[in-house]
Amino acid sequence: MTSDKIRIALVDDHPFLLEGVVHVLSRESDMEIVGTGGSADEAVQIAQEQLPDVMLLDMNMPGGGLAALDRIASSCPTVRVIALTMREDHEVVRKALTLGARAYVLKGVHTKDFLGIIRTVFAGGSFISTALATKLLEDFSQTRPETESALPPLTQREEQILQGIQRGLSNKEIARELDLKEKTIKHYVTNILQKLQVRNRVEAALLARDMGRETL
Repeated sequence: MTSDKIRIALVDDHPFLLEGVVHVLSRESDMEIVGTGGSADEAVQIAQEQLPDVMLLDMNMPGGGLAALDRIASSCPTVRVIALTMREDHEVVRKALTLGARAYVLKGVHTKDFLGIIRTVFAGGSFISTALATKLLEDFSQTRPETESALPPLTQREEQILQGIQRGLSNKEIARELDLKEKTIKHYVTNILQKLQVRNRVEAALLARDMGRETL
């Protein structure tokens, strides 16, 4: 029988934090822990053997969180990774998002917010803090060629979906708003990312802001 719970794996080399997070998540009726570890190799092994819905991945663990993320993205693309860190390292954030992380979260975030982020990522959404998004936007703007002053043309429907992405909505939420099927939204999102030449939803939202696209 297939479980309707969010299957979560947590990999962090700090036992106290690991135990604390496991305790918090185990109390949620819609979540279950399917694996824990403390190194990059263990993270990859857990991802491959358990295929969790969501993996909480420490960026500073032995073996390197980015290295683990890269291997997981290649071998287990269905695993949604939330990167965890103690500090806002903008370069690490950029690399993590480029490698496919769905969210970047500072350790110590409020429990209610943390649980909300996990559920958002599981539903197909993404998350980074406003401060981090602003900094990434500034960096992205500085490195982008000046000649690129406008986004490639999008259809009216693609514009609507891009606006939903900017607002942080999941595919399911966008589908509900537009009265479309979720798989249809996934198809549109793939087309949008290809048109904008970006690798993920966060980069798409940042590029749209940079080029003057407004949310509704």
